Amino acid sequence: MTTPLRAAIYARFSTDMQSDASIEDQIRSCRDYAARQGMEVVETYSDRAISGASLMRSGVQKLMRDARGGVFDVVVSEGLDRLSRNQADIAQIHQSLAFADVMIETVAEGVISEMHIGLKGTMNALFLKDLAQKTHRGLKGRALSGKSAGGITYGYRAVTRLDAKGEPVRGEREINTDQAAVVRRIFQDYAKGVSPKKIAEALNVDRIPGPQGGRWGGSTINGNRERGTGILNNELYIGRQIWNRLRYVKDPETGKRISRLNPERDWVIAEIPELQIIEDDLWEKVRARQGALKSKDTAVPVWDRRRPKTLFSGLMKCGCCGSGFSKVTKDSFGCSAARNKGKAVCTNMALIKQADLEARVLDALAHHLMDPEAVAVFCEAYTAERNRLAATETNTRAEIERKLAKVKHDHAKLVDAIIAGVPADQVKDKMIALDDQRQQIEAKLAATQASPAPLRFHPKMAETYRDRVGTLIQGLGRETDMTETREALRGLIEKIVLEPRGEGEGFYIDLHGALAGLLRLATGVERHEATGGRKKSANANGPASAGLEGVDNIEEIVLVAGTGFEPVTFRL
Repeated sequence: MTTPLRAAIYARFSTDMQSDASIEDQIRSCRDYAARQGMEVVETYSDRAISGASLMRSGVQKLMRDARGGVFDVVVSEGLDRLSRNQADIAQIHQSLAFADVMIETVAEGVISEMHIGLKGTMNALFLKDLAQKTHRGLKGRALSGKSAGGITYGYRAVTRLDAKGEPVRGEREINTDQAAVVRRIFQDYAKGVSPKKIAEALNVDRIPGPQGGRWGGSTINGNRERGTGILNNELYIGRQIWNRLRYVKDPETGKRISRLNPERDWVIAEIPELQIIEDDLWEKVRARQGALKSKDTAVPVWDRRRPKTLFSGLMKCGCCGSGFSKVTKDSFGCSAARNKGKAVCTNMALIKQADLEARVLDALAHHLMDPEAVAVFCEAYTAERNRLAATETNTRAEIERKLAKVKHDHAKLVDAIIAGVPADQVKDKMIALDDQRQQIEAKLAATQASPAPLRFHPKMAETYRDRVGTLIQGLGRETDMTETREALRGLIEKIVLEPRGEGEGFYIDLHGALAGLLRLATGVERHEATGGRKKSANANGPASAGLEGVDNIEEIVLVAGTGFEPVTFRL
């Protein structure tokens, strides 16, 4: 008796026109299809109210993991667009499932081949583009009529009512009196000369929730004048709605949406006087003050000014609240949250001179972070962790070898079948697929070490590190080496935590070293490689792989740093 194929069902819905019942309908349809094909359903997967334009879905991710684990032989879905509407993603799904020897069948198309992937993938991509255009067209009509074509702005609330046919009316708003009072307070204070940071601080002290329900910040109030963001730049407060000022595109590598400014000719402007909160004269006072704020001795508005980075900017953290430290005077740093969000968030108003901070941190980098005793402790712990990783690597290699043996065995059986008289055309595709699998598995096996390399640690690692850091610090004084030297030194630091000692007593400074960067420099890697001049790792602490003299592979050092150790830390 022939063993039935094990089937997994996948279902998804995303639009407002579908509901949870749509999932159940899809699964029922797929079960009926599987029964007609003589399949045994062993698992079901689903994603609810999630777009098919992305693979960042828990259901489809679990399906892909189980496919690699051999849980089922075929994936059944109502249509190919349920798996994905993105042309590149559906091709990736098909390729991954084919590698796992798993087929795709749909109720609508039957067995899915490469031709389906090309044609249906293109059709689904065109559907998404058409849907986006229709949605944009509908939102534009709503914006032209003065209704909301997006989220509800702070100071307003949505109006819920039904039309004559009993259908909900969308996009209508009315003024929220409590929030409108806060908006007027912000405009009045700013027109009087109060800074956005001070306004945010006062609102937080009074425990007034921000637009998202959290704390107020200076950027929430100030925003960006060109893009119309921030409380002070929203023209809806004077009864003028501007829609389509920004457009959003998805970064194909990260999946994140990025905003871009549209040409002014594409903006949709509607006058809505009944939603005016701020009087015209107050609005003009605020605009006049924004226009008067220029960087000293320049014509550059303050919101367009960009301060050059200091040596350790972005690496400093407040020891009281965890927020960043930033330049607050010409030559001093302070807690950003304490100044932007007020005492309700952080009370640390102490300052530290830039020269003092840099001198103390550079001294610690040169003399303390690679202390010989600390290096010895690390080497011992690293050796133990490296041996654990080697054992895992051995098990992985054994599993790959088993898969390779099975593929070769299956291929040999097909050859025997042809010799026994089975027409070659009937097994040709299967043989090609098996041969492709064999090549992929052999390539993976070749990339796996047969046995771990011996561990070697240079006896003068700490001495080498100090010499090279000293050279880097000297390079700070040479204009030609400035940029490269800064990046090399920054690559040695995980973070710098500043905690005030007491009133007027300065700071405790906890310097957290980036383990991988420190070890690369300590083992003689060239300066540009110490900050990732070659292949990058997903580990944020530093680079991933390069050849080293006198030490084990740096990629495995990064793995250890990311899984087993705290960052190297020293208190100044």
